[in-house]
Amino acid sequence: MSEIDIRKSGRSGHITLNRPGALNALTYDMVRAIDAALLGWANDSDVALIVIDAMGEKAFCAGGDIADLYESGKAGDFAFGQGFWRDEYRMNARLASYPKPVVSFLQGFTMGGGVGVGCHAAHRIVGQSSRIAMPECGIGLVPDVGGSMLLAHAPGRLGEYLGLCTARMGPGDAILAGFADHFLPEEAWEAVKAALLQSGDLGALKAAVTEPPSAELAQHMAAINASFCGETLGDICTNLRMDSTEFAQKSLAAIERNSPLAMACAVEMIHRLRSVRDLPRALELEYRFTHRAMEHGDFLEGIRALIIDKDRAPKWKHALDKVPAVDVSFMLRPLGKDKLTFEEESTAMQIGFIGLGNMGGPMAANLAAAGHHVRSFDVAGTSAAGAVAVASALEAATNADVVITMLPNGAILRSVADEVIPAMNKGAVLLDCSTVDVESARAVAALCEAAGVLALDAPVSGGTGGASGGTLTFMVGGAEEGFNKALPLFEIMGQKAVHCGAPGNGQAAKICNNMILGVTMIATCEAFALADKLGLDRQKMFDVVSTSSGYSWSMNAYCPAPGVGPTSPADNGYKPGFAADLMLKDLRLAQQAAIGVDADTPMGAMAQALYAQFVEDEDGAGRDFSAMLPRFEKNGRP
Repeated sequence: MSEIDIRKSGRSGHITLNRPGALNALTYDMVRAIDAALLGWANDSDVALIVIDAMGEKAFCAGGDIADLYESGKAGDFAFGQGFWRDEYRMNARLASYPKPVVSFLQGFTMGGGVGVGCHAAHRIVGQSSRIAMPECGIGLVPDVGGSMLLAHAPGRLGEYLGLCTARMGPGDAILAGFADHFLPEEAWEAVKAALLQSGDLGALKAAVTEPPSAELAQHMAAINASFCGETLGDICTNLRMDSTEFAQKSLAAIERNSPLAMACAVEMIHRLRSVRDLPRALELEYRFTHRAMEHGDFLEGIRALIIDKDRAPKWKHALDKVPAVDVSFMLRPLGKDKLTFEEESTAMQIGFIGLGNMGGPMAANLAAAGHHVRSFDVAGTSAAGAVAVASALEAATNADVVITMLPNGAILRSVADEVIPAMNKGAVLLDCSTVDVESARAVAALCEAAGVLALDAPVSGGTGGASGGTLTFMVGGAEEGFNKALPLFEIMGQKAVHCGAPGNGQAAKICNNMILGVTMIATCEAFALADKLGLDRQKMFDVVSTSSGYSWSMNAYCPAPGVGPTSPADNGYKPGFAADLMLKDLRLAQQAAIGVDADTPMGAMAQALYAQFVEDEDGAGRDFSAMLPRFEKNGRP
């Protein structure tokens, strides 16, 4: 008996998963067969519609068949799993963008790989027995097969809850979360399928669907949004520990069973994908993790503990909320020549990169590693891995699709722009990632407009670690056409790119953000110094403030107190992740802009004055901007 039945019936193509004894778990051969059928029917005029269903009552598809993956991985053959995931994800992408209607009938369990087959159809049908879940974190994987995209666009923080707790969704919950579209009582399925297959028309389905059962998770949405709103896995765990309700404690217990590395990466992926609607980009991000999962992740240990030995006592690589950001960055770094690609993707871009300092060098290297052709120039002769060093900025820019600059100040940016814009082709993009004054950004944009070049000002947040790990945030000003052209590059260099509007608005967003950051870091350091002198333990203070109204990024993600909260520069002798010198530069830019538009910013002005004193008159030069804490520790009131 074949494990999958593929045939034409009436006016439709019909795919039936046929491994009911194995809960229709998806094998590599089944993946290939589904993809081949979809490819063959795409231009077949006899096929108007596709129906995907499965034999048996217990499951549509309970996931991928991981036995072969485990055996090959234990033998050191990582290529088999990489090939399986690569071809599976390509099939998922084909299914999601299919040119003809696809209807899936999801009885019983639909999990993991089953979501990739059933939940990217245009019309996803659930019934009374339907139970849908993304349980991958329990075996050391991230939610994949495009499930990360579905989770990212679930209402509120429901995606984080479902991904971390691996919770099962009934039919109402699945529709609420965006994993299904319609409820149809299962006793009506065979008649509706027969009509669809015979006619190739959706009319029979539309006439038969009924009101779905209520979504049980709806009653918990307030609690989910409150607890799962953290920036990192550690933040979410802290929120849950501070909540004594039964729902929070059950959620925490579920999380404690799963792979910390996989969950930390899942949170990061969901956050990155919240502003993205392109499934291939989600699949490419997932593949970065799964490509490394056997060799560097918890996957093989998770399978051993849950499936092979069944001792349910996995020895994960990390403690629950102690996953270093660098490990998350490593698992999600671009794969270079091993990047997951799709048939419709364009060829690599020609990129000129000017300015290869602590930030620019790693950014250029990441672009080269992702397969783009990068010509680089730096006045200091610095080079970047994978980039071709050239003799001038003009040579780097000539015939480039995109020219990226990372420069010290607005005057240098204007000088470089005067040199390179005349050599750039019409329609090319000048993407400036420097932090400069708004006036300079807008002046360069005007020069570009006159030359037919698309200008983007896109300063970054995330420091040198973000530049190396490809986790920067870009605040982008400029035309939408330019933003869309540069978006694939933002996806490589960073985790998030926000289009802020007209030219100069990227710089405006950056200086406003960093004015807030400078002020809150000073306040956070002052509060720790005060707590010390009042005899309040630093960890106790963090436990209170990090989950109360004093919550801030400076406290929760970049705590200035050594040994408290997530690892930060404070734990490394205040070696700079973001130098106090750079904070001073940004605060001065903010005050320059405020003066120019007559804005009253007294706290920003005081923060600038204090950082100027710290950097220029005290010992702050070359230290992290959070090193304000030891300054306040040793100082008394003036």
